[in-house]
Amino acid sequence: MPDAKRDDLVQIHTVILEPSERASNLPSSTKQVPYECWVKGFLLDKCADKGDEVRIQTFIGRELTGTLHKVNPTYEHDFGTPQEVLLSIGDEVKKLVEE
Repeated sequence: MPDAKRDDLVQIHTVILEPSERASNLPSSTKQVPYECWVKGFLLDKCADKGDEVRIQTFIGRELTGTLHKVNPTYEHDFGTPQEVLLSIGDEVKKLVEE
């Protein structure tokens, strides 16, 4: 049974630029890795397995091609680790406003 079928929400991966194609004025740590694209959309192919080259339609109607990465992807973002220097700012601002 395939991992995904037509109209399933999926995430694809595409390499836009290989390291050798990246701009020369980038920091060396950035130049050494490919410029990648991860996009969510609805599968247009009849069925597919992870790793297959597929076509999707994004939420705004664009059709893109890439490698099937996830089926029914979740949102996995956050704001990172709290920065100690920022933790006391709220109290400091309140004191300044009250003065």
